[in-house]
Amino acid sequence: MSQRPALAPDAVLAAALLAVDPVGLGGAALRAPPSTLRSDWLALAKSLLPTSTPWLRVPHHASDSALLGGLDLAATLNAGRPVALPGLLARADGGVLLLAMAERCGPGVAAHLSAALDQHEVHLQRDGLSHAAPARLALIALDEGQADDERLPATLLDRLAFWLSLASVSEQQDAPVFDLADITAARTAWPSITVPDTLVQALCAAAMAWGVPSMRAPVMAVRAARALAALAGLSEANEDHATLAARLVLAPRATRLPSSDEAPEPAQEPPEAESPPDQDPPADDPPAAEDDAETPPPPEPQALEDKLIEAMQAALPPGLLAALQLGQQRQAQAKTAGTAGAQQKHAHRGRPVGTRRGEPRHGARLHVLDTLRAAAPWQRLRRRTDTPAKRIEVRREDFHVRRFRQHRPTTTVFVVDASGSAALHRLAEAKGAVELLLAECYVRRDRVAVLAFRGSGVELLLPPTRSLARAKRSLAALPGGGGTPLAAGIRAARELAEQLARQGDSPLVVFLTDGRANIAADGTPGRTQAAADALQAAAEFRMQALSTLLIDTSPQPSDAARLLSLEMGASYVPLPHAGAQGLNQVVSLAASPAAVR
Repeated sequence: MSQRPALAPDAVLAAALLAVDPVGLGGAALRAPPSTLRSDWLALAKSLLPTSTPWLRVPHHASDSALLGGLDLAATLNAGRPVALPGLLARADGGVLLLAMAERCGPGVAAHLSAALDQHEVHLQRDGLSHAAPARLALIALDEGQADDERLPATLLDRLAFWLSLASVSEQQDAPVFDLADITAARTAWPSITVPDTLVQALCAAAMAWGVPSMRAPVMAVRAARALAALAGLSEANEDHATLAARLVLAPRATRLPSSDEAPEPAQEPPEAESPPDQDPPADDPPAAEDDAETPPPPEPQALEDKLIEAMQAALPPGLLAALQLGQQRQAQAKTAGTAGAQQKHAHRGRPVGTRRGEPRHGARLHVLDTLRAAAPWQRLRRRTDTPAKRIEVRREDFHVRRFRQHRPTTTVFVVDASGSAALHRLAEAKGAVELLLAECYVRRDRVAVLAFRGSGVELLLPPTRSLARAKRSLAALPGGGGTPLAAGIRAARELAEQLARQGDSPLVVFLTDGRANIAADGTPGRTQAAADALQAAAEFRMQALSTLLIDTSPQPSDAARLLSLEMGASYVPLPHAGAQGLNQVVSLAASPAAVR
């Protein structure tokens, strides 16, 4: 029989700290697929809380009424007056909310949860009701995303102290053991725990050195240090507690490595004051050796900052550390899985996203419950003496119809520079990147189109299609050589993207070029006029506000490509040393609407 994997020490410690100060620490983001490890961590976190603590689950598509509360329709109709029904946020007061599949959390749900974590109360103003209820809770967000772009909304991540990953925990050392008695004692002592100013300053300095962008992170690290001191039975947090807090709270939020100019210099001892040669030292001063033996000097602030910075580096996951070393800033963005296109409203197709006041005409569907909710508070005023007591009077202004929202299909337009300079530099790598991305588009059922410009004009190698084989054949047959009609390529890409937008698609335009033009818009050679025409075409392209990515395929990052991307309003990515796989990764990241401008 295989042995059940044990939880990592940091995961156990995070569960204990969350039980000590659930409201102040906000909660935890648990990035792990459904597994025994995740179940064990959730069971541990629940066992460390008092038995009467609420433990509620947020539905995946929770409505505003489910979260905030609303009108209890049955009780309102029976009582003849508005009766409120508490929502999940109010019912979870003093407890924990569990958000499953949090990487797919919608912006509305994220906004309501973030407001409750900030204000510790929920405000209800709807259906004729207006009141506030306490909502002091912690949120455990279960992130089941696999790709880097499948993450929790940034508004939620910023408010959760712990970002945990349960992958590869079987190699960790033995985890600490806590029981409910330890947590109860720590919760009783926690309000009286103090944190020295030197530790607070050191935590803030470590956060700045590692590029932690949020101001909430150092505050939560200080609260974690207090909770650690309470678990240890101390009245004041010390250096070890600050080190653990930096490792648990700050390290997962790092976005860059400490720069060399931020590296702390070794502490220098102040020069000793020299006595005049004719004077003896004061007789009443105790010897220096005895004073040092009785009270050891406190640690230097700079040395403490160094220790926290080193502790954070030791706690960084290998993948994040490698990304930081390559200079790639880690993105904590709110985006659902996949590369679905922009959302658009629709009268009767798509995903239901609530209701609005309106009449059921032109295909709109009446929402019966919301219509009754709107009419219920007014029944006492509308009821006449000849109206039966059980009859509900519904008027025209009470009508509510369903609202739907659907994702527009995504079409990626590759604009490939096939001129002589591009063929000499990176045309083979660009072809390989496009072929790799074509396979991913085929899996997602996205459409792709390929434009190539060379010589004196632009050729549509591949109209928008989902055919992977046809796209590969068109790329394989693409020759290289000739002039660079860059202005014509930009204008052709703009026209195709506008046509796709009119058809209801979300176009993503990906340029692969070195930014050097030598064919003007009228087809005549000349670098000066060609460059001016290209910038003019780029300015016209920018006015369309299209999602655009420009990949510089020159051997070294070129000023021409960078200037062109700025004029075009595109994201600029220089890849002087990357091959086809690197290009594919960048384009895949840009295919997310959260990452593309």
